[in-house]
Amino acid sequence: MLSGAKQNPTTQRHPAVIEVDEHNFEQEVLARSKDVPVVIDFWAPWCGPCRSLGPTLERLASESKGAWVLAKVNVDENQRLGASFRVQSIPAVKAVFNGKIVDEFVGALPESQIRTWLKRFLPQQGDSLLEAAQALEARDPQEAAARYRLILGEDPQNVGAMFHLGRLLMLQGEAEGFQTLRQIPVGTPFYARAQAMLPLADFFAAAEQPAEGELAQRYQQAAQMVRSGAYSGAMSELLAIVARDRSFQDDGARKALLGLFAALGDEDPLVPAYRRKLANTLF
Repeated sequence: MLSGAKQNPTTQRHPAVIEVDEHNFEQEVLARSKDVPVVIDFWAPWCGPCRSLGPTLERLASESKGAWVLAKVNVDENQRLGASFRVQSIPAVKAVFNGKIVDEFVGALPESQIRTWLKRFLPQQGDSLLEAAQALEARDPQEAAARYRLILGEDPQNVGAMFHLGRLLMLQGEAEGFQTLRQIPVGTPFYARAQAMLPLADFFAAAEQPAEGELAQRYQQAAQMVRSGAYSGAMSELLAIVARDRSFQDDGARKALLGLFAALGDEDPLVPAYRRKLANTLF
């Protein structure tokens, strides 16, 4: 194998750009594609067009703010993956959603054509009103919710506004948030992620009950932390409960963690960090 086949491990990448191999492919691509589309870039270090296309894909993934994830697969080091996807020439780019290939292309396309290609399967980002509402979430969630409602008042079928409103209200523990998420239509890119958040309804409901015992108190405290936006603290409490007693609240702590992962999205640095911690705790 050529020396330097791996890309520089010190290179800092955006969380939306991940290195994938045969060991983590199922989790990082197939499982993740149930939440967001995953674009696989089959490349090799000796491939000139790959060196041209790769940075463009990485930049677009970083700009997407979690709308899709780029999975980089070095075919020299993962030949079985290349063979299983029938990669005959590189660069080969394939989009996976809900575990299935939904689109693909071969060769180094110009950026304008790549953007057009992405629009075929990506969730609609909406207009400037939706983007403005998203930008407001962190500093003024009430105003953000008001803007999402305004968008839905004009376009009740705007799935992006429906999803973000439901997510925002859900993280505050409001029942309306879960009702809104349940309305996300099947087959849309937001559906799987919305479904993954629904177990948080049981989490918030159980946390409202009288806290008897240490685990119940920690469970209740985690719910309060989520409502106040202290997600790291909430995840730490839930992880501690998982480590102590998986059966507590019918494995409720693990389910709540997975719901939080879906709510925050893999672009949030807390999510990949706590995914690893959860995996280490379970296995």
